[in-house]
Amino acid sequence: MKAFSRFPSICVIALAFALTATAATRNFDVVVYGGTAGGVIAAVSAAREGLRTALLEPTAHVGGMVSGGLGFTDYGRKEVIGGYAYEFYYRVGQHYGMTSFANDVAWLHEPHVAEDIFRQMLTGAGVTLVEHARLREQNGVAKQGTRLTSINTENGDTYTAQIFIDSSYEGDLMAQSGVTWTWGRESSTQYGETLAGVRDKTPLHQFLVDVPARDAAGKLWPEISAAAPPAPGTADKAVQAYNFRMCFSAAADRVPFAKPAGYDPKRYQLLARLIEARMKAEGKPPALGTLMKIDRLPNGTTDVNNNGAFSTDFIGGSWDYPNASYTKREEIWQAHKAYQAGLFYYLANDPAVPAAVRAEMNSWGLCAAEFTDTDHWPRQLYIREDRRMVGEYVMVQQDLQTDLTKPDPIGMGSYNSDSHNVERIAGPDGFVRNEGDMQVGVKPYQIPYRVMLPKRAEAENLLVPVAFSASHVAYSSVRMEPQYMILGQAAGVAAKMAIDGKAAVQAIDKAALTAKLKAQGAVLEYVPSPQAAALAAARTKR
Repeated sequence: MKAFSRFPSICVIALAFALTATAATRNFDVVVYGGTAGGVIAAVSAAREGLRTALLEPTAHVGGMVSGGLGFTDYGRKEVIGGYAYEFYYRVGQHYGMTSFANDVAWLHEPHVAEDIFRQMLTGAGVTLVEHARLREQNGVAKQGTRLTSINTENGDTYTAQIFIDSSYEGDLMAQSGVTWTWGRESSTQYGETLAGVRDKTPLHQFLVDVPARDAAGKLWPEISAAAPPAPGTADKAVQAYNFRMCFSAAADRVPFAKPAGYDPKRYQLLARLIEARMKAEGKPPALGTLMKIDRLPNGTTDVNNNGAFSTDFIGGSWDYPNASYTKREEIWQAHKAYQAGLFYYLANDPAVPAAVRAEMNSWGLCAAEFTDTDHWPRQLYIREDRRMVGEYVMVQQDLQTDLTKPDPIGMGSYNSDSHNVERIAGPDGFVRNEGDMQVGVKPYQIPYRVMLPKRAEAENLLVPVAFSASHVAYSSVRMEPQYMILGQAAGVAAKMAIDGKAAVQAIDKAALTAKLKAQGAVLEYVPSPQAAALAAARTKR
């Protein structure tokens, strides 16, 4: 680093020479960009179809959130998860010996176990995995007419393919392909969605006790937006909150919560006021589990998520992410880490926090066996929503609630509409309120193939199984990791059909695609398990 700082021109020349010397053009049938869970399964699916397949991952790890801390699977109705997604959870079950308990699958897993299984699936399918292969930020995609011909990575390599699949959370390949995309929240009138746009008062992850938004001097507490939101149902370009899904441990070798650089306890004064108000209302200190969601995983580990009014979500910190440069994304990543690490240190150490809460927080620490190359901090920021393609078909609220069947089904979803809060504001009554939460039940619904398809006039050999075409409301349900895997499997099979038929991805035989996926174990109709049916019947009788 000293040589670089003292002699930048020499190092730049040397670096350019090294890139030129090692740059290469590599040819495949299918190139998948983004080693998320959906990307891994897309690559595995294409390779199992006999296609020469490359998976390009910008980092040194695969699995996205599934190996990045989200070990407490958001499955919704388990019965709708089939195909290669089910295979993944079956392999997890095999790892943990679930057959000893008369179970085939396991829905809870440690991060490293997930990554190991994904790598086994990639190797078994013969996928060429290329790590540290980030798309060039500018001029990363080459096209001829409506066909992508190649993509270029930062190290100078070029990858050609007949079909490209963008399975990144950010939709970077899609965005550089000239495909229409959007971000933020549509208005309630755009698609006739009652849940769209700015939300009115919501009951969950909300301030359930009155906490003044301003201090005695009339200044807003930290983490509260000074801007008043527009009327409910109004469109905006705000983005639901991100966080890190943490892996805690109570083992003796747990890593204590360290004070992050730049830590300022004043940042968490609103949390102190909330705890104070709750103690007054409830007559006791709040349990730690009401300040964050701590779900137990195998071997004494956890998946820690947001819970309540003030928790691990960095509300408002995600808004710039969809349009951010790579450098700006890194700044946003670091800002989320600083917020969350500071929160943990505050809860573990600050005298303003009740002793019982501090003691409970200090009974935990970062898991020493996880994320060993990043100081036990998750490698993947939970990008709950970023860019969304506007493609051949846009899934909307009605597709989750009333219009449940499709002519081109490739799988099913069932998780409730789940958007985290978007902003924290001062209400007209002077008290703090969170805005944006959406937790509304859905019925098991079919996912159409068309959500992965760009408009044909824009790109005919690109599939998008993660930043797929949906409104904010619909995306909030379909965005779960098992569904990304379900979409990934369909993308791999569709790629094979398009190549064999010398057809645009929009023009393949969709009935044949559905039939092929069904033969591979995809679930296309919801049939409740006997246990679920009995439980539903019991509830009806109450």
